[in-house]
Amino acid sequence: MQLIVSRENLLKPLQQVCGVLSNRPNIPVLNNVLLHIQGNQLTITGTDLEVELSTTAQLDNETHGDVTIPAKKFLDICRSLPENAIINVDFEEDRAIIRSERTKFNLATFPAEEYPNLTDWQSEVDFIVSQANLRCLIDATQFSMANNDARYFLNGMKFETEGNLLRTVATDGHRLAVCTIELDQDLQNHAVILPRKGVLELARLLDTNSDVPARVQIGTNNLRVQLGSVIFTSKLIDGRFPDYRRVLPRNADRILEADWENLKQAFVRASILSSDKVRTVRLELADNQLKITARNPEQEEVEEIVDVHYTSEPMEIGFNVSYVLDVLNAIKSQRVRVRLTDASSSCLVEDVEDSGAEYVIMPMKL
Repeated sequence: MQLIVSRENLLKPLQQVCGVLSNRPNIPVLNNVLLHIQGNQLTITGTDLEVELSTTAQLDNETHGDVTIPAKKFLDICRSLPENAIINVDFEEDRAIIRSERTKFNLATFPAEEYPNLTDWQSEVDFIVSQANLRCLIDATQFSMANNDARYFLNGMKFETEGNLLRTVATDGHRLAVCTIELDQDLQNHAVILPRKGVLELARLLDTNSDVPARVQIGTNNLRVQLGSVIFTSKLIDGRFPDYRRVLPRNADRILEADWENLKQAFVRASILSSDKVRTVRLELADNQLKITARNPEQEEVEEIVDVHYTSEPMEIGFNVSYVLDVLNAIKSQRVRVRLTDASSSCLVEDVEDSGAEYVIMPMKL
């Protein structure tokens, strides 16, 4: 079997698929990608057994068959060739012979039958959403995901459908992020946990400027997103996500409102002298004024005073400044609202003009 393809048609799809592969796979065949050829259409599939990605490329000839080829070696070869190169690949038994003008490579392959794939499955929820909206949901919450937490169900993002609402939720036990958008269709209530790698790979694939919508299919064990010719599939985390609704402080009656840019810059400056380990900053609230202070083990100190709208009783509370900055960077709005209860209770941060995203930060002892 032979395939002929231009470097221009092959390089981008091959790069996309190689992005999901593991650097140290458990089985040798996972160093390869699966090539499925039907006529002049080449489908390239790669997997690490958790995430699978398939995309297509146009061939300059017609043939059919299934083969595998070493993924990163094939990618490095394509990158090294001239821009307008034509690549000929002949598959002979367990070898792939790659030629382009005077260049020739001989690579070892595995039979296509040995290549694993995420088996066919039935979706329970199927809907269309713009790539921009899906990326917005992920960007608004992904920083709150845990990383290698023993509570494995926190090492991912909850995707939840509820009527015509699509929601993402992430938490690491110290902070919580929730973002909700409306869809053009009503769906059954369903919730799954997409693992951290799946979230990051999906975010990388989404093109916020594309007019091609994302078709999202959610099943019991898998989530699949189709972006035109690109099909992303991920296994799901089998676990019970915490009830985020119980964490949202609905009765917080001390309300602070501030200019987003002024507040963010004040916390950025305060972070410079916060302790490298605990990252604590002290917030002192009084009538229409917020004082932010931080001190490190060298007894160096920073003080920031910010004009805010605050008319409740004076109070002091401490937070991890990194968590505060993560939230402010995710909001990116004109004005921010912070709802507080007392020094030992979590706070709720939201955009004054858009209630689609809510953020909870646990306080720190001063």
